[in-house]
Amino acid sequence: MVNDWNQLITTRTGFRFNVRPVSTADVVGLADFFTHVSRDDLRFRFLSGLKVVGHDRIVALAAADHQATENFLAFDADSGAMIASGMLACDPALERGEVAIAIHEDYKRRGIAWELLAHIARYAEAKGVKVLESVESCENHAAIELEREMGFTAVSYPGDASLMLVSRKLGPTIA
Repeated sequence: MVNDWNQLITTRTGFRFNVRPVSTADVVGLADFFTHVSRDDLRFRFLSGLKVVGHDRIVALAAADHQATENFLAFDADSGAMIASGMLACDPALERGEVAIAIHEDYKRRGIAWELLAHIARYAEAKGVKVLESVESCENHAAIELEREMGFTAVSYPGDASLMLVSRKLGPTIA
């Protein structure tokens, strides 16, 4: 199933990028990529004050099992530069999947997050995941608004007023 998810995607702005599942050979590329993610976006992605994504975390991101976890990487179709990472981590029953996306700071506002989230949602749905969710900082207005535009519902995260739980049911759409 892994190779079926390599795609060339064009955003609504006309920007083109290739997306594919991560491999263990991507450790060096991921390490470099995360040096180009803004400090705020690192905070939003990892929900911590993380300033540098350490080697152990990079190795873990590159070691997706392609069953319960998948990390999709996006690359500029022209330059080949890694421009985004979109992680999906599912529960053991594959009923719920949590998504987290980070975008290279030089490639923001081109529609990449929208298209990468849509790609991950299609992948999760194909795996039979019933609910796609994301835990967002209340301060991450751009992500929450994007997710709402894509049909997600945002509610306060139980037990932590600084977070939002953003979710969308997956499955066949009713026409």
